[in-house]
Amino acid sequence: MFALRLSLTSMYIRLLLILSSLLLSYQSWGQGTFYGLKGGLTIANQQWNAFDRDPLIAYHAILSAESAPADDKFSLFAQLGYHLKGSAIRRSLFGNPFNAGFVSFPTQRFEFHNLSLSVGAKQVITQVGNSNVYYLFGIRGDYTLSTNLDEYERFSELNQIPQGIYPLNVYFSENQILGVRRFNYGFLAGGGLNFPFSEYVEGIIEFTVNPDFSLQYQQPSIDNVRNPINGQNTTIQERKIRNLTFELTVGARFLRKIEYID
Repeated sequence: MFALRLSLTSMYIRLLLILSSLLLSYQSWGQGTFYGLKGGLTIANQQWNAFDRDPLIAYHAILSAESAPADDKFSLFAQLGYHLKGSAIRRSLFGNPFNAGFVSFPTQRFEFHNLSLSVGAKQVITQVGNSNVYYLFGIRGDYTLSTNLDEYERFSELNQIPQGIYPLNVYFSENQILGVRRFNYGFLAGGGLNFPFSEYVEGIIEFTVNPDFSLQYQQPSIDNVRNPINGQNTTIQERKIRNLTFELTVGARFLRKIEYID
């Protein structure tokens, strides 16, 4: 089963690379090619098994290439971006019963730094003045560069918390069905607005939803773990973590125009 999942993931990544190379090398795109730089706010969410964690406020940055068709309606794009994904745990408890105050604990951030390659299409649906309003959709492959999970390993050691209570900073491999998955895949969908500054420069405002099909992290159940509260042995249930992000993006794109001379 693991070999099949790994094969499907590798095939998915190869497909993305092939499609991206075709998009970037295809020079007969009507008016030319737009090259863009954009970034902005990420609201990162994760579901740990059936439980949603608190959102992680993060960021992203993207390089893009997009066709510039003659009709200015339908276009293809390829994007390479850095995306901080993850989730958070925020806790507040009642403090002194005489003043009904709260005691807030530091937010625990679970960060996954991902490099993302996506390809897709845009369709203009209407115009507002000189601006184009569009929707977009595409497929996406991610590679996890690093995480901050080693902080929780040190925290567990210092506070005598059993390993496995927090996600472990180990990577999923052929011989170990445990830890962070390097390769993930999903799709993106959303919409936005392009508005011209000049013939060759346009501004971008965009909103996208980016769910993963694959798991960012997987950990099987762990038996006979000593509970530090009551001293009894317990079982840590299987943990599956999946990403979902909402991204608000602003930026600019620059037209490399093709002119045909008879």
